Amino acid sequence: MTYGKLYLVPAPLDFGCDTQAPLQDALPLGTLQAAAGITHWICENAKSARAYLKRIDAIVPLAAPLQAQDIRELPREVHKKGDHAGQFDARPLLAAALEGRDIGLLSEAGMPAVADPGSSVARAAHDLGIAVVPLTGPVSLLLALAASGLNGQNFAFVGYLPQDAGERQVRIRELEALALKTGQTQLFIETPYRNAALLQALVQTLQHNTRLAVARGLTLASAHVRSETVRSWRAKAPQGTSDERLPAVFAIGR
Repeated sequence: MTYGKLYLVPAPLDFGCDTQAPLQDALPLGTLQAAAGITHWICENAKSARAYLKRIDAIVPLAAPLQAQDIRELPREVHKKGDHAGQFDARPLLAAALEGRDIGLLSEAGMPAVADPGSSVARAAHDLGIAVVPLTGPVSLLLALAASGLNGQNFAFVGYLPQDAGERQVRIRELEALALKTGQTQLFIETPYRNAALLQALVQTLQHNTRLAVARGLTLASAHVRSETVRSWRAKAPQGTSDERLPAVFAIGR
């Protein structure tokens, strides 16, 4: 029997935002057509997956009605602890592919398995001999990096910084030292409602010549990217704005 494929289906970056970008502006038609043909899914959250499929259906009719789609969620512990360390066995989720059906992997926003759960599913597919096919769509980390003016030849994504103020300050200084010594851009993210606190900590902790970039609301009409030295950030201290809770990517470098 010929196995099905595992498609990594990117989602728009407007998850949780007050306004949504037109889907066809964020994703190419080929991606939407491929997604519309899939009837088996692995996702973070079934409710948001159905909402995304409904948006696709408005452009390209789904191969099966929404209520007939087979949608399975990754375990909650995978969301909290991540699934890149090899501890979660995702092979049972791929049973349909072993029976010849294509499966789509979804995250809440952007590319699955990049700054989101899903790597365990891709890894399991490879181990089972199932082809893994990434579809074209927005990846916030690369969009932010490209727009930042920071080193795009040598960079690292380090996930979330600690929530504890003291631990966060130590981590910021560690990342800054690495960026200044090696030239490696350091990228990280935060839960949107903590963006303001993280930005304040960065502006207060980083050296004045370090360059700090913040990319908010990427792919939305309200998207904004600011990349300046910390000295400039301090001179124009950010005030509370309507976009401070938009999804954001932070980057530091030289």
